[in-house]
Amino acid sequence: MRLIARAVMALALCCGIDGAMAQQKTPAPAAAPAQPPLPVTLEQALYLIRSTLLTLNDANRTGNYTVLRDLAAPDFQARNTAADLGLNFLDLRRRNFDLYGAALLAPQFSDAPALDQQGMLRLAGYIPTRPQQIRFDLTFQTVAGQWRLFAIGIATPEAASAQPQAQVTPVKPGAPAQKKAP
Repeated sequence: MRLIARAVMALALCCGIDGAMAQQKTPAPAAAPAQPPLPVTLEQALYLIRSTLLTLNDANRTGNYTVLRDLAAPDFQARNTAADLGLNFLDLRRRNFDLYGAALLAPQFSDAPALDQQGMLRLAGYIPTRPQQIRFDLTFQTVAGQWRLFAIGIATPEAASAQPQAQVTPVKPGAPAQKKAP
């Protein structure tokens, strides 16, 4: 009997140890695949969107696009004069379209902030203003460690509650333009 008791205890100890070892060896449940880190923080993205739209708003209000141009990346500056920008945003200026909604409302992203193959940062989405939204498609280039405007696309479509996301084509550095509301 003593022998059986020792065998049972040995078996229990053996199973207990093996059970503990098996628990330690069992891999932890696989974590969800990590999303690639954003190229900028949400705060940085909001700053870039708001500062660009508010600078454009000031340019539209004054008719002076030199600050918008001078704050942009060198390639943008080389391809756009202040007069070119004035012509491209003439419709917004004539309609007295107020872009200050960008300061008050949180932008909604149509795509997550991302870097393209050239390392340019693209921020696209809309500001949910009414009766018209402010749709933006902005591209930034890093110059001396700072993100500077490289391309800009702005549209002001009528806001609709269940409207599908429309693409806004960015302005290429050589051909600034503005999409007009339908």
